[in-house]
Amino acid sequence: MSQHLLFPLVILAISPTPGAFQDLALSPSQDEPEDLDCGRPGPSARIMGGSDAQPGAWPWQVSLNHRGGHVCGGSLIAPSWVLSAAHCFMENRTLESAAEWSVLLGVHSQHRPPDGAHVRAVAAILVPDNYSSVELGSDLALLRLASPAQLGPTVRPVCLPRASHRFAPGTACWATGWGDVQEEDPLPLPWVLQEVELRLLGEAACQCLYSRPGPFNLTFQLLPGMLCAGYPEGRKDTCQGDSGGPLVCEEGGRWFQAGITSFGFGCGRRNRPGVFTAVAPYEAWIREQVMGSEPGPAFPPQHPGPQSGSPEPMEENCTIALPECGKAPRPGAWPWEAQVMVPGSRPCHGALVSESWVLAPASCFLDPISSDRAPLDLDAWRVLLPSRPRAERVARLVPHENASWDDASDLALLQLRAPLNLSAAPRPVCLPHPEHYFLPGSRCRLARWGRREAAPSPSVLLEAELLSGWWCHCLYGRQGATVPPPGEPPHALCPAYQEEEEAGRCWNDSRWSLLCREAGTWFLTGIGDPSSGCLRPRAFFPLQPHGPWISHVTRGAYLEDQLAWDWGPEGEETETQTCPPHTDHGACGLRPEPAEMGVLWPWLAEVHVAGDRVCTGVLVAPDWVLAATHCVLRPGSTTVPYIQVYLGRAGASPLPQSHQVASAPPLLCQTGGGSWVLTGMAVRGSRELFAAIGPEESWISQTVGEAHFLPPSGSPYWFPEGGDLCPPDLAGASGSPQAALFLLLLTPLIQG
Repeated sequence: MSQHLLFPLVILAISPTPGAFQDLALSPSQDEPEDLDCGRPGPSARIMGGSDAQPGAWPWQVSLNHRGGHVCGGSLIAPSWVLSAAHCFMENRTLESAAEWSVLLGVHSQHRPPDGAHVRAVAAILVPDNYSSVELGSDLALLRLASPAQLGPTVRPVCLPRASHRFAPGTACWATGWGDVQEEDPLPLPWVLQEVELRLLGEAACQCLYSRPGPFNLTFQLLPGMLCAGYPEGRKDTCQGDSGGPLVCEEGGRWFQAGITSFGFGCGRRNRPGVFTAVAPYEAWIREQVMGSEPGPAFPPQHPGPQSGSPEPMEENCTIALPECGKAPRPGAWPWEAQVMVPGSRPCHGALVSESWVLAPASCFLDPISSDRAPLDLDAWRVLLPSRPRAERVARLVPHENASWDDASDLALLQLRAPLNLSAAPRPVCLPHPEHYFLPGSRCRLARWGRREAAPSPSVLLEAELLSGWWCHCLYGRQGATVPPPGEPPHALCPAYQEEEEAGRCWNDSRWSLLCREAGTWFLTGIGDPSSGCLRPRAFFPLQPHGPWISHVTRGAYLEDQLAWDWGPEGEETETQTCPPHTDHGACGLRPEPAEMGVLWPWLAEVHVAGDRVCTGVLVAPDWVLAATHCVLRPGSTTVPYIQVYLGRAGASPLPQSHQVASAPPLLCQTGGGSWVLTGMAVRGSRELFAAIGPEESWISQTVGEAHFLPPSGSPYWFPEGGDLCPPDLAGASGSPQAALFLLLLTPLIQG
């Protein structure tokens, strides 16, 4: 799938892997309906969100094979002609050779083709002259078979609509194919043909849905010759590998091909119906290409219905579907909170992610020492959910394959024995797709996760703000590493809890989950990293990389698109960024020259707290020193301890052995005129990341009247060498940590 989720059906439809495609075919070209033999399936009974089709139910469905492997779908429209999508046969804007393609007819299971299935070579591939890409339309192709198909109960053509025919919005039609059952989730063996019922959407309604920001804030302009089918709420759709297959609608006892699967924005996503090539507008082109063929495709008369120019019915008013997950009456009252009760163990906290599945830490249920996976006795396990009068029983436990050795994959899914009726039960939480980008500044909360005692009341309600990917990645990553851009799963998520920083608390138990809100909807965003300990900002393992696994196991978890798109100035979040190198002084831009009398920097101060801890301070005025609050105040205390400040000797002499250095030096950068500027203060627990000083100018100015600030026209000078770059966005970066600063008023007793 492409990073920005543009037209994934196109990209994956060309992959030579088992996938899905749809069938549409035409009957011989006579004009009288009683002479036609199209659009009639055999005598047998009657994708994403679909189900297995019955053998012979869709006898026009064909499999298009490239160099021996299934790639796309198509439909038989006449004994010697197959209709499909142009993009299946284009490589770098060049039409592929017909000799490399073959057509498999009469297939129900790709694993074991039944009796009656047969292969035909392709003699020619024809596409419209004006085709260039799927988003610009004309995405259809005709394949002329080297020899006619052998018609029978499982191989019959489909009827084609006349150019004047218009299928009514709301009509229930069917798409078929062997494509993915979900995004990045191929159809499993034995690769049985899938069918799914889709509703046709009028042009105005479809354009309304595609005019709203969707994945990566993309909108799309629907063009003439395109047709939409699906549901605003999603969940049912064609998917990767279905390209070229048919969308068929029944009229008067015959099946007509209304559309050809062309492209989509993901699969089954809310307010993102599938886009098909409408067949009716191309009647003239199809007739022209097959002229002289005997027999050719049939365009039989259809029963009276909406004709061209008929107004759309009133029900085609645009209806935007809202998320069906992530709704909580208030922060902290999580209706998806689940407790898994295992005999002999403390309750394990997790989250309901669908009608039948709960997500929780695998470490609650697996012995990290034992490597064997002996069958677990699940009969005694119970799941407690809010507002449910009785406990739910557990049918299956599915640990993540990396759970035993990777903390970031410490996940397991538990299937309930009976699905919940969500209209009368707790709502599931939303989960992010892999390309979901939680914006810096997103508002988040903590929630209980795993085996832990009752959370200290109000800590689960602490409100946090997500820091930018640069801050989080570089704090926990390595120097010079490239920061994952939006659209790629981040390595870590860092929320800054201001209340926690001010109180100085340190939670040794970091097994929390992170919930973040977008447009009133809550997402399960990450799980706590136990190794981060007391380091601030706290790190969470992101859930984005695990979306495909959760979706594959549950076949129904609520993965939701990004809902917030306020990225600020254009390009601010999409520029490639790297982590700055570490330096001897924990800051960039520091190029100390030999200091007089052993003094490293004349403005640095040693702040001795209660006689056993040393912080680094900065002289910002004759009587004032600035230091980090987390260094000066002890955890959990608001009482200012006894403090001594030493000026003019920072770094000149070793500290007593009993003293502990509790804070890294501040961030200093040099202007073009040679002056040094205090740009940031070290983030708690880091020597490489800093909270910006700029936003604190008003408070410092009001407290210290003599402090000198850089004029608005001035700017720090960034050294051109890559080894000493200051972060250019530090002074006013969105999503950067807030500085927790402490000003010390000096008295004559201070030694200098």
